[in-house]
Amino acid sequence: MDPEKSISSTSLEKNQAEPVTIDTGVGSVGVPEDSHSAGIIDPVIEKQICRSLDIRLLPLLAMMYLFNSLDKSNLGNAKTDGMDKDLHLINNQYNILLSVFYVPYVLFAFPVAMLGKRYGASIVLPILMFGFGSMCLIAAACRNFGGLMAVRWFLGTFEAAFFPLVIYYLTTFYRRGELARRLAIFYAASNIASAFSGLLSFGVFQIHHSTIQGWRYLFIIEGAATVIMSSFAFFFLPRDITRCKFLTDEQREIGFLRIQRDSSSVVNEKLDIKKALKVFSHPVAVVWVMIEMCLGVPLQSVSLFLPQIVARLGYSTVKTNLYTVAPNVSGALVLLILAFSSDFTRYRFPFIAAGFAFPVIGFIIYASIDVLHSTGAAYFACFLMTAGTAAPSVLLSTWYNNNTPAESRRAALTAVGVPMANVMGLVSSNIFLNKDAPVYLPALGTTAAFGGVGLVLTICLGLWMIYDNKRRDQRQGVKLRVQDVSTEILSEGPAHPSYRWFL
Repeated sequence: MDPEKSISSTSLEKNQAEPVTIDTGVGSVGVPEDSHSAGIIDPVIEKQICRSLDIRLLPLLAMMYLFNSLDKSNLGNAKTDGMDKDLHLINNQYNILLSVFYVPYVLFAFPVAMLGKRYGASIVLPILMFGFGSMCLIAAACRNFGGLMAVRWFLGTFEAAFFPLVIYYLTTFYRRGELARRLAIFYAASNIASAFSGLLSFGVFQIHHSTIQGWRYLFIIEGAATVIMSSFAFFFLPRDITRCKFLTDEQREIGFLRIQRDSSSVVNEKLDIKKALKVFSHPVAVVWVMIEMCLGVPLQSVSLFLPQIVARLGYSTVKTNLYTVAPNVSGALVLLILAFSSDFTRYRFPFIAAGFAFPVIGFIIYASIDVLHSTGAAYFACFLMTAGTAAPSVLLSTWYNNNTPAESRRAALTAVGVPMANVMGLVSSNIFLNKDAPVYLPALGTTAAFGGVGLVLTICLGLWMIYDNKRRDQRQGVKLRVQDVSTEILSEGPAHPSYRWFL
Protein backbone atom coordinates (compact mmCIF):
# COMPACT_ATOMS: atom_id res chain seq x y z
CA MET A 1 0.00 0.00 0.00
CA ASP A 2 1.18 3.54 -0.75
CA PRO A 3 2.36 5.05 2.57
CA GLU A 4 1.00 8.43 1.48
CA LYS A 5 -2.48 6.82 1.74
CA SER A 6 -1.74 4.61 4.70
CA ILE A 7 -4.47 6.10 6.86
CA SER A 8 -7.84 5.54 5.30
CA SER A 9 -9.94 8.51 4.32
CA THR A 10 -12.65 7.17 6.61
CA SER A 11 -10.43 7.34 9.70
CA LEU A 12 -9.23 10.84 8.86
CA GLU A 13 -12.79 11.98 8.32
CA LYS A 14 -13.64 10.57 11.74
CA ASN A 15 -10.84 12.55 13.29
CA GLN A 16 -11.81 15.78 11.56
CA ALA A 17 -15.58 15.34 11.82
CA GLU A 18 -17.90 17.39 13.95
CA PRO A 19 -17.09 16.44 17.54
CA VAL A 20 -19.56 15.01 19.97
CA THR A 21 -19.90 16.68 23.34
CA ILE A 22 -18.74 14.90 26.47
CA ASP A 23 -19.13 16.25 29.97
CA THR A 24 -15.74 16.11 31.67
CA GLY A 25 -16.75 17.83 34.84
CA VAL A 26 -15.01 21.05 33.83
CA GLY A 27 -17.35 22.05 31.03
CA SER A 28 -18.18 20.59 27.67
CA VAL A 29 -15.22 19.30 25.74
CA GLY A 30 -15.39 18.39 22.06
CA VAL A 31 -13.76 15.17 20.97
CA PRO A 32 -14.04 13.25 17.71
CA GLU A 33 -16.52 10.41 17.63
CA ASP A 34 -13.90 7.68 17.67
CA SER A 35 -13.11 5.05 20.31
CA HIS A 36 -9.38 5.76 20.20
CA SER A 37 -9.86 9.49 20.79
CA ALA A 38 -12.17 8.69 23.69
CA GLY A 39 -9.26 7.03 25.42
CA ILE A 40 -9.44 3.43 24.23
CA ILE A 41 -6.04 2.84 22.65
CA ASP A 42 -4.52 -0.62 22.89
CA PRO A 43 -1.38 -0.25 25.08
CA VAL A 44 0.23 -3.21 23.33
CA ILE A 45 -0.05 -1.48 19.97
CA GLU A 46 1.25 1.74 21.54
CA LYS A 47 4.35 -0.06 22.77
CA GLN A 48 4.84 -1.58 19.32
CA ILE A 49 4.61 1.88 17.74
CA CYS A 50 7.13 3.40 20.16
CA ARG A 51 9.47 0.45 19.76
CA SER A 52 9.40 0.77 15.98
CA LEU A 53 9.98 4.52 16.15
CA ASP A 54 12.83 4.07 18.62
CA ILE A 55 14.54 1.54 16.37
CA ARG A 56 13.99 3.24 13.02
CA LEU A 57 13.99 6.95 13.90
CA LEU A 58 16.17 7.68 16.92
CA PRO A 59 19.44 6.04 15.77
CA LEU A 60 19.35 7.90 12.44
CA LEU A 61 18.59 11.25 14.06
CA ALA A 62 21.25 10.64 16.71
CA MET A 63 23.85 9.95 14.01
CA MET A 64 22.81 13.11 12.18
CA TYR A 65 23.20 15.17 15.34
CA LEU A 66 26.51 13.52 16.12
CA PHE A 67 27.90 14.80 12.82
CA ASN A 68 26.25 18.17 13.42
CA SER A 69 28.07 18.47 16.74
CA LEU A 70 31.37 17.31 15.26
CA ASP A 71 31.27 19.85 12.46
CA LYS A 72 30.29 22.67 14.82
CA SER A 73 32.87 22.08 17.55
CA ASN A 74 35.92 20.69 15.75
CA LEU A 75 37.57 24.12 15.62
CA GLY A 76 38.78 23.67 19.21
CA ASN A 77 40.39 20.32 18.38
CA ALA A 78 41.97 21.80 15.24
CA LYS A 79 43.48 24.61 17.33
CA THR A 80 45.24 22.11 19.58
CA ASP A 81 47.04 20.82 16.45
CA GLY A 82 48.32 24.25 15.47
CA MET A 83 45.61 25.46 13.07
CA ASP A 84 45.94 29.01 14.38
CA LYS A 85 49.67 29.02 13.63
CA ASP A 86 49.26 27.47 10.16
CA LEU A 87 46.67 30.12 9.22
CA HIS A 88 48.75 32.88 10.86
CA LEU A 89 45.95 34.00 13.18
CA ILE A 90 46.82 36.99 15.33
CA ASN A 91 45.35 38.74 18.37
CA ASN A 92 41.73 37.60 18.90
CA GLN A 93 41.10 36.30 15.37
CA TYR A 94 40.41 32.80 16.69
CA ASN A 95 37.71 34.23 18.99
CA ILE A 96 36.26 36.10 16.00
CA LEU A 97 36.05 32.81 14.08
CA LEU A 98 34.08 31.34 16.96
CA SER A 99 31.84 34.40 17.20
CA VAL A 100 30.96 34.87 13.52
CA PHE A 101 29.29 31.45 13.49
CA TYR A 102 26.53 32.68 15.81
CA VAL A 103 25.39 35.67 13.75
CA PRO A 104 23.77 33.67 10.91
CA TYR A 105 22.91 30.98 13.45
CA VAL A 106 20.43 33.39 15.02
CA LEU A 107 19.40 35.34 11.90
CA PHE A 108 18.40 32.27 9.89
CA ALA A 109 17.10 29.94 12.62
CA PHE A 110 13.51 31.16 12.55
CA PRO A 111 12.98 31.42 8.76
CA VAL A 112 14.66 28.06 8.09
CA ALA A 113 12.66 26.40 10.87
CA MET A 114 9.47 27.77 9.35
CA LEU A 115 10.54 26.30 6.00
CA GLY A 116 10.95 23.00 7.82
CA LYS A 117 7.42 23.29 9.19
CA ARG A 118 6.08 24.25 5.75
CA TYR A 119 7.84 21.67 3.59
CA GLY A 120 8.59 18.97 6.15
CA ALA A 121 11.49 18.49 8.52
CA SER A 122 12.28 15.15 6.87
CA ILE A 123 13.22 17.04 3.69
CA VAL A 124 14.85 20.15 5.15
CA LEU A 125 17.03 18.39 7.77
CA PRO A 126 19.06 16.33 5.23
CA ILE A 127 19.52 19.43 3.05
CA LEU A 128 20.88 21.36 6.01
CA MET A 129 23.14 18.43 6.86
CA PHE A 130 24.55 18.32 3.34
CA GLY A 131 25.23 22.05 3.63
CA PHE A 132 27.19 22.01 6.89
CA GLY A 133 29.06 18.87 5.84
CA SER A 134 30.15 20.64 2.67
CA MET A 135 31.34 23.63 4.69
CA CYS A 136 33.44 21.33 6.87
CA LEU A 137 35.08 19.92 3.74
CA ILE A 138 35.77 23.40 2.38
CA ALA A 139 37.33 24.41 5.72
CA ALA A 140 40.12 21.91 5.04
CA ALA A 141 41.15 24.00 2.01
CA CYS A 142 41.26 27.36 3.80
CA ARG A 143 44.61 29.15 3.76
CA ASN A 144 43.93 32.28 5.76
CA PHE A 145 41.68 33.97 8.28
CA GLY A 146 39.30 35.45 5.67
CA GLY A 147 38.61 32.12 4.00
CA LEU A 148 37.87 30.33 7.24
CA MET A 149 35.67 33.18 8.45
CA ALA A 150 33.51 32.89 5.29
CA VAL A 151 33.19 29.14 5.87
CA ARG A 152 32.19 29.68 9.49
CA TRP A 153 29.47 32.12 8.36
CA PHE A 154 27.87 29.61 6.01
CA LEU A 155 28.36 26.81 8.56
CA GLY A 156 26.27 28.86 11.00
CA THR A 157 23.61 29.39 8.30
CA PHE A 158 23.20 25.67 7.60
CA GLU A 159 23.29 24.66 11.26
CA ALA A 160 20.91 27.39 12.44
CA ALA A 161 17.62 25.48 12.48
CA PHE A 162 18.95 21.93 12.68
CA PHE A 163 18.43 21.23 16.39
CA PRO A 164 15.11 23.15 16.66
CA LEU A 165 13.76 21.22 13.68
CA VAL A 166 14.78 17.86 15.16
CA ILE A 167 13.01 18.72 18.43
CA TYR A 168 9.86 19.78 16.57
CA TYR A 169 10.08 16.69 14.35
CA LEU A 170 10.15 14.34 17.35
CA THR A 171 7.12 16.05 18.93
CA THR A 172 5.09 14.89 15.90
CA PHE A 173 5.85 11.22 16.68
CA TYR A 174 5.83 10.94 20.50
CA ARG A 175 3.47 11.85 23.33
CA ARG A 176 4.52 14.53 25.83
CA GLY A 177 5.43 12.06 28.57
CA GLU A 178 7.57 10.06 26.13
CA LEU A 179 9.60 12.93 24.74
CA ALA A 180 12.34 13.75 27.26
CA ARG A 181 14.09 10.39 27.24
CA ARG A 182 13.93 10.21 23.43
CA LEU A 183 15.40 13.68 23.12
CA ALA A 184 18.03 12.70 25.67
CA ILE A 185 19.06 9.66 23.64
CA PHE A 186 19.23 11.89 20.60
CA TYR A 187 21.11 14.68 22.38
CA ALA A 188 23.51 12.27 24.02
CA ALA A 189 24.99 12.05 20.54
CA SER A 190 26.34 15.56 21.17
CA ASN A 191 28.29 14.41 24.23
CA ILE A 192 29.39 11.27 22.44
CA ALA A 193 30.45 13.46 19.52
CA SER A 194 32.59 15.54 21.86
CA ALA A 195 34.14 12.37 23.27
CA PHE A 196 34.52 10.85 19.81
CA SER A 197 35.98 14.12 18.56
CA GLY A 198 38.77 13.79 21.09
CA LEU A 199 39.47 10.19 20.08
CA LEU A 200 39.22 10.99 16.37
CA SER A 201 41.50 13.99 16.78
CA PHE A 202 44.00 11.84 18.65
CA GLY A 203 44.06 9.35 15.77
CA VAL A 204 44.05 11.88 12.95
CA PHE A 205 46.80 13.98 14.49
CA GLN A 206 49.08 10.95 14.27
CA ILE A 207 48.96 11.29 10.47
CA HIS A 208 52.13 12.98 9.31
CA HIS A 209 52.19 14.35 5.78
CA SER A 210 54.68 16.73 4.24
CA THR A 211 52.03 19.13 2.85
CA ILE A 212 48.72 18.38 4.62
CA GLN A 213 48.43 19.13 8.32
CA GLY A 214 46.56 16.83 10.70
CA TRP A 215 43.79 19.36 11.39
CA ARG A 216 43.01 19.49 7.64
CA TYR A 217 42.60 15.71 7.61
CA LEU A 218 40.20 16.12 10.54
CA PHE A 219 37.96 18.47 8.53
CA ILE A 220 38.11 16.23 5.46
CA ILE A 221 37.14 13.06 7.32
CA GLU A 222 34.31 14.64 9.33
CA GLY A 223 32.96 16.64 6.38
CA ALA A 224 32.92 13.67 3.99
CA ALA A 225 31.16 11.43 6.53
CA THR A 226 28.52 14.14 7.09
CA VAL A 227 27.76 14.52 3.37
CA ILE A 228 27.38 10.75 2.95
CA MET A 229 25.06 10.50 5.98
CA SER A 230 22.88 13.36 4.67
CA SER A 231 22.21 11.47 1.44
CA PHE A 232 21.16 8.40 3.45
CA ALA A 233 18.86 10.48 5.71
CA PHE A 234 17.10 12.13 2.76
CA PHE A 235 15.64 8.80 1.64
CA PHE A 236 14.96 7.19 5.03
CA LEU A 237 13.37 9.88 7.24
CA PRO A 238 9.53 9.55 7.23
CA ARG A 239 7.53 12.71 6.54
CA ASP A 240 5.22 12.18 9.55
CA ILE A 241 3.56 9.45 11.61
CA THR A 242 0.97 8.77 8.88
CA ARG A 243 3.70 7.99 6.32
CA CYS A 244 5.96 5.62 8.24
CA LYS A 245 6.47 2.66 5.91
CA PHE A 246 7.68 0.50 8.78
CA LEU A 247 4.30 0.76 10.60
CA THR A 248 1.14 -1.15 9.76
CA ASP A 249 -2.05 0.63 8.70
CA GLU A 250 -3.52 0.20 12.19
CA GLN A 251 -0.34 1.46 13.85
CA ARG A 252 -0.27 4.55 11.62
CA GLU A 253 -3.90 5.33 12.48
CA ILE A 254 -3.37 4.91 16.21
CA GLY A 255 -0.08 6.83 16.01
CA PHE A 256 -1.98 9.74 14.48
CA LEU A 257 -4.61 9.66 17.22
CA ARG A 258 -1.96 9.42 19.96
CA ILE A 259 -0.40 12.70 18.84
CA GLN A 260 -3.81 14.35 18.45
CA ARG A 261 -4.64 13.40 22.01
CA ASP A 262 -1.38 14.12 23.84
CA SER A 263 0.92 16.36 21.80
CA SER A 264 -0.72 18.51 19.14
CA SER A 265 -4.03 20.36 19.11
CA VAL A 266 -4.13 19.80 15.33
CA VAL A 267 -1.86 17.16 13.80
CA ASN A 268 -0.02 18.39 10.67
CA GLU A 269 -1.34 21.88 11.31
CA LYS A 270 -1.01 24.29 8.38
CA LEU A 271 1.64 26.95 8.99
CA ASP A 272 0.38 30.42 9.93
CA ILE A 273 3.26 32.75 10.82
CA LYS A 274 1.05 35.35 12.51
CA LYS A 275 -0.58 32.76 14.78
CA ALA A 276 2.77 31.08 15.42
CA LEU A 277 4.28 34.32 16.73
CA LYS A 278 1.44 34.74 19.24
CA VAL A 279 3.24 32.25 21.47
CA PHE A 280 5.54 35.09 22.57
CA SER A 281 2.61 37.14 23.84
CA HIS A 282 2.59 35.05 27.04
CA PRO A 283 5.20 36.08 29.67
CA VAL A 284 6.11 32.44 30.37
CA ALA A 285 7.51 32.10 26.83
CA VAL A 286 9.77 35.08 27.50
CA VAL A 287 11.03 33.49 30.72
CA TRP A 288 11.77 30.25 28.87
CA VAL A 289 13.86 32.19 26.35
CA MET A 290 15.70 33.93 29.21
CA ILE A 291 16.49 30.54 30.78
CA GLU A 292 17.78 29.36 27.38
CA MET A 293 20.12 32.36 27.29
CA CYS A 294 21.41 31.64 30.79
CA LEU A 295 21.93 28.01 29.82
CA GLY A 296 23.79 28.98 26.67
CA VAL A 297 26.88 30.35 28.37
CA PRO A 298 27.90 27.23 30.38
CA LEU A 299 26.78 25.02 27.49
CA GLN A 300 28.91 26.84 24.92
CA SER A 301 31.84 27.40 27.30
CA VAL A 302 32.15 23.65 27.81
CA SER A 303 31.54 22.85 24.15
CA LEU A 304 34.09 25.34 22.82
CA PHE A 305 36.73 25.47 25.53
CA LEU A 306 36.83 22.12 27.34
CA PRO A 307 40.10 21.20 25.52
CA GLN A 308 41.66 24.46 26.73
CA ILE A 309 40.30 23.94 30.27
CA VAL A 310 41.76 20.42 30.39
CA ALA A 311 45.02 21.62 28.81
CA ARG A 312 45.60 23.80 31.87
CA LEU A 313 46.21 20.61 33.85
CA GLY A 314 49.57 20.44 32.09
CA TYR A 315 49.01 17.63 29.59
CA SER A 316 50.39 17.36 26.06
CA THR A 317 48.21 17.95 22.98
CA VAL A 318 47.58 14.22 22.60
CA LYS A 319 46.68 13.66 26.27
CA THR A 320 44.53 16.80 26.34
CA ASN A 321 42.30 15.43 23.59
CA LEU A 322 42.16 12.02 25.27
CA TYR A 323 41.31 13.51 28.67
CA THR A 324 38.23 15.27 27.22
CA VAL A 325 36.65 11.90 26.45
CA ALA A 326 35.65 10.73 29.96
CA PRO A 327 33.95 14.00 31.06
CA ASN A 328 31.87 14.05 27.86
CA VAL A 329 30.83 10.42 28.27
CA SER A 330 29.82 11.05 31.90
CA GLY A 331 27.82 14.07 30.72
CA ALA A 332 25.86 11.81 28.38
CA LEU A 333 25.15 9.37 31.23
CA VAL A 334 23.91 12.11 33.57
CA LEU A 335 21.74 13.47 30.76
CA LEU A 336 20.09 10.06 30.28
CA ILE A 337 19.56 9.59 34.03
CA LEU A 338 17.90 13.00 34.47
CA ALA A 339 15.79 12.67 31.32
CA PHE A 340 14.49 9.18 32.12
CA SER A 341 13.74 10.32 35.68
CA SER A 342 11.91 13.36 34.32
CA ASP A 343 9.68 11.26 32.06
CA PHE A 344 9.03 8.76 34.85
CA THR A 345 7.94 11.45 37.33
CA ARG A 346 6.36 13.71 34.64
CA TYR A 347 8.22 16.67 36.12
CA ARG A 348 10.62 18.90 34.17
CA PHE A 349 11.74 21.89 36.20
CA PRO A 350 13.33 20.08 39.22
CA PHE A 351 15.62 18.13 36.89
CA ILE A 352 16.44 21.24 34.85
CA ALA A 353 17.41 22.97 38.10
CA ALA A 354 19.61 20.01 39.07
CA GLY A 355 21.27 20.18 35.66
CA PHE A 356 22.06 23.87 36.17
CA ALA A 357 23.56 23.19 39.61
CA PHE A 358 26.27 20.80 38.37
CA PRO A 359 28.21 23.21 36.10
CA VAL A 360 27.81 26.11 38.55
CA ILE A 361 29.53 24.00 41.23
CA GLY A 362 32.09 22.72 38.72
CA PHE A 363 33.16 26.14 37.49
CA ILE A 364 33.33 27.51 41.04
CA ILE A 365 35.56 24.60 42.16
CA TYR A 366 37.83 24.96 39.13
CA ALA A 367 38.16 28.73 39.66
CA SER A 368 38.79 28.42 43.41
CA ILE A 369 41.65 25.90 43.55
CA ASP A 370 45.27 25.75 42.48
CA VAL A 371 44.75 23.58 39.42
CA LEU A 372 48.38 22.52 38.95
CA HIS A 373 48.65 21.31 42.55
CA SER A 374 45.14 19.81 42.74
CA THR A 375 44.79 18.15 39.35
CA GLY A 376 42.42 15.49 40.70
CA ALA A 377 39.95 18.04 42.03
CA ALA A 378 40.29 20.13 38.88
CA TYR A 379 39.61 17.15 36.63
CA PHE A 380 36.60 16.22 38.79
CA ALA A 381 35.31 19.77 38.26
CA CYS A 382 35.50 19.11 34.50
CA PHE A 383 33.13 16.16 35.02
CA LEU A 384 30.68 18.44 36.87
CA MET A 385 30.86 20.98 34.03
CA THR A 386 29.88 18.42 31.39
CA ALA A 387 27.37 16.64 33.66
CA GLY A 388 25.11 19.66 33.85
CA THR A 389 25.29 21.36 30.48
CA ALA A 390 23.47 18.84 28.27
CA ALA A 391 20.59 17.90 30.58
CA PRO A 392 19.06 21.39 31.01
CA SER A 393 19.19 21.92 27.23
CA VAL A 394 17.19 18.75 26.51
CA LEU A 395 14.73 19.09 29.37
CA LEU A 396 14.14 22.82 28.82
CA SER A 397 13.29 22.21 25.15
CA THR A 398 11.01 19.36 26.23
CA TRP A 399 9.41 21.56 28.91
CA TYR A 400 8.19 24.30 26.59
CA ASN A 401 7.30 21.89 23.79
CA ASN A 402 5.16 19.92 26.28
CA ASN A 403 3.35 23.14 27.18
CA THR A 404 2.69 24.29 23.59
CA PRO A 405 -0.03 22.17 21.91
CA ALA A 406 -0.23 24.23 18.68
CA GLU A 407 2.38 22.86 16.25
CA SER A 408 3.21 26.19 14.56
CA ARG A 409 3.68 27.94 17.90
CA ARG A 410 5.78 25.02 19.09
CA ALA A 411 8.02 25.28 16.05
CA ALA A 412 8.30 29.05 16.46
CA LEU A 413 9.18 28.91 20.17
CA THR A 414 11.80 26.21 19.58
CA ALA A 415 13.22 28.12 16.61
CA VAL A 416 13.82 31.13 18.85
CA GLY A 417 14.67 29.44 22.16
CA VAL A 418 17.34 27.01 20.98
CA PRO A 419 19.26 29.58 18.87
CA MET A 420 19.19 32.02 21.80
CA ALA A 421 21.02 29.40 23.87
CA ASN A 422 23.53 28.93 21.10
CA VAL A 423 24.02 32.63 20.37
CA MET A 424 25.33 32.96 23.90
CA GLY A 425 28.41 31.36 22.42
CA LEU A 426 29.17 34.99 21.52
CA VAL A 427 29.63 35.56 25.23
CA SER A 428 31.63 32.36 25.78
CA SER A 429 33.90 32.91 22.79
CA ASN A 430 34.74 36.44 23.96
CA ILE A 431 35.37 35.81 27.65
CA PHE A 432 38.00 33.07 27.20
CA LEU A 433 40.69 35.50 26.08
CA ASN A 434 44.35 34.80 25.38
CA LYS A 435 45.39 37.49 27.87
CA ASP A 436 43.64 35.53 30.66
CA ALA A 437 45.20 32.18 29.69
CA PRO A 438 45.80 29.71 31.17
CA VAL A 439 43.73 30.62 34.26
CA TYR A 440 40.70 32.20 32.51
CA LEU A 441 39.37 33.39 35.87
CA PRO A 442 36.99 36.09 34.49
CA ALA A 443 35.52 33.54 32.06
CA LEU A 444 34.97 30.93 34.77
CA GLY A 445 33.24 33.46 37.05
CA THR A 446 31.01 34.78 34.26
CA THR A 447 29.99 31.27 33.21
CA ALA A 448 29.09 30.31 36.79
CA ALA A 449 27.05 33.51 37.19
CA PHE A 450 24.92 32.82 34.11
CA GLY A 451 24.32 29.28 35.33
CA GLY A 452 23.26 30.56 38.74
CA VAL A 453 20.72 32.98 37.27
CA GLY A 454 19.31 30.18 35.10
CA LEU A 455 18.95 27.98 38.18
CA VAL A 456 16.99 30.67 40.05
CA LEU A 457 14.71 31.44 37.07
CA THR A 458 13.93 27.75 36.59
CA ILE A 459 12.93 27.21 40.21
CA CYS A 460 10.83 30.39 40.30
CA LEU A 461 8.98 29.53 37.08
CA GLY A 462 8.30 25.98 38.23
CA LEU A 463 6.89 27.17 41.55
CA TRP A 464 4.70 29.71 39.75
CA MET A 465 3.30 26.97 37.49
CA ILE A 466 2.40 24.89 40.55
CA TYR A 467 0.59 27.93 42.00
CA ASP A 468 -1.20 28.67 38.71
CA ASN A 469 -2.38 25.05 38.32
CA LYS A 470 -3.86 25.17 41.84
CA ARG A 471 -5.53 28.50 41.05
CA ARG A 472 -7.10 27.02 37.90
CA ASP A 473 -8.34 24.03 39.93
CA GLN A 474 -10.01 26.36 42.42
CA ARG A 475 -11.70 28.37 39.67
CA GLN A 476 -13.15 25.24 38.04
CA GLY A 477 -13.87 23.42 41.27
CA VAL A 478 -12.04 20.27 40.16
CA LYS A 479 -8.52 18.97 40.45
CA LEU A 480 -7.05 18.22 37.03
CA ARG A 481 -3.69 16.73 36.11
CA VAL A 482 -2.05 17.73 32.86
CA GLN A 483 -2.70 14.28 31.38
CA ASP A 484 -6.43 14.59 32.12
CA VAL A 485 -6.91 17.20 29.38
CA SER A 486 -6.53 16.27 25.71
CA THR A 487 -4.26 18.58 23.72
CA GLU A 488 -6.88 18.46 20.94
CA ILE A 489 -8.93 21.14 22.73
CA LEU A 490 -5.96 23.31 23.78
CA SER A 491 -5.15 25.24 20.61
CA GLU A 492 -5.55 28.46 22.65
CA GLY A 493 -2.86 27.33 25.06
CA PRO A 494 -2.97 28.87 28.56
CA ALA A 495 -6.02 30.94 27.57
CA HIS A 496 -8.18 27.79 27.76
CA PRO A 497 -9.69 27.34 31.25
CA SER A 498 -8.88 23.60 31.31
CA TYR A 499 -5.22 24.15 30.43
CA ARG A 500 -2.73 22.83 32.99
CA TRP A 501 1.00 23.46 33.00
CA PHE A 502 3.25 20.45 32.42
CA LEU A 503 5.63 20.96 35.35
